[in-house]
Amino acid sequence: MSRYWSDIVHRLTPYVPGEQPALAHPVKLNTNENPYPPSPAVVSAIRNELGEHAESLRRYPDPTARALRETVAAHHHLNADQVFAGNGSDEVLATVFQALLKHDKPILFPDITYSFYPTYARLYDVAYRTIALDDAFKIRIDDYTQSNGGILFPNPNAPTGHALPLSDIKRVVASNPDSVVVVDEAYVDFGAQSAISLIGQYPNLLVVHTTSKSRSLAGMRVGFAFGDAALIDALNRVKDSFNSYPLDRLAQAAATAAYMDDAWFGDCTEKVIASRERLTAQLTALGFDVVPSSANFLFARHAGYDAATLAARLKEKEIFVRHFKAPRIDQHLRISIGTDAECDTLVNALKEIVG
Repeated sequence: MSRYWSDIVHRLTPYVPGEQPALAHPVKLNTNENPYPPSPAVVSAIRNELGEHAESLRRYPDPTARALRETVAAHHHLNADQVFAGNGSDEVLATVFQALLKHDKPILFPDITYSFYPTYARLYDVAYRTIALDDAFKIRIDDYTQSNGGILFPNPNAPTGHALPLSDIKRVVASNPDSVVVVDEAYVDFGAQSAISLIGQYPNLLVVHTTSKSRSLAGMRVGFAFGDAALIDALNRVKDSFNSYPLDRLAQAAATAAYMDDAWFGDCTEKVIASRERLTAQLTALGFDVVPSSANFLFARHAGYDAATLAARLKEKEIFVRHFKAPRIDQHLRISIGTDAECDTLVNALKEIVG
């Protein structure tokens, strides 16, 4: 603490990311990274930028990421002016808070959700109200018909893994024509329905994506927002008032190549889904209650063992899972889906712990 801090810094409670262990071979199931590498086309694209086009590194990247946005727009059957690109979906969401969610009325988001949302709200002085999930950790659609300055929720939700059907998302968007509804689809490719198909019908819908999960590019930091051109224009106005060059040349090349290799993308997501179902069955057999998941992670608790103790015991074995010290979920563990070998290591360790 320092007398030079601004008032806002004194008030902040920063987001705490998952631990990045400095170990040679940890079983890292705590940050929802993809256990499989990106497409070989991504590696080739980066090598090309560092080799044949290395001279271009002395110049600024395209501030609009035009080629990337055109590629991603075509993938989702949109126009490039309906796509915003940023430095990871976290930066995209930060821009959304400033450009679209700062109004007179409080925004709404679930009480159990991505913990960056309240952090951004406090950072940008956006009033908010949390809406309780039901006892099964599901969003109740009718709770989002009250007066608001915007609505934000992940689908599938994090850290629970529950997903809303497209019909429910449509009800939320249609019921709030005077508010922006932001659907954070970081995990949508692992089994949920994307709301991107609704963009042409609803000018108040914004959908946020990341390349960190299903496209194995967490290390490159590339995210997107999809929506009506007027919403995207608002995001660009904020971006160009803060950082006109959020994506470097390597990130743009890598993400473009990733979106052009649908076969690799499909194979990786299918393997993660299969491993998720396999791990669900294994944990259930060990006495865990596992929340049904459409994401690349599981949310589970064991009635006979404290979650924090389980996480600590696993860490002793160099196996990392995520534990949240938060109301309603402090007895749950969020477990990212690894390879089958990594999941087996986890299960064998849990057999030793829980019997």
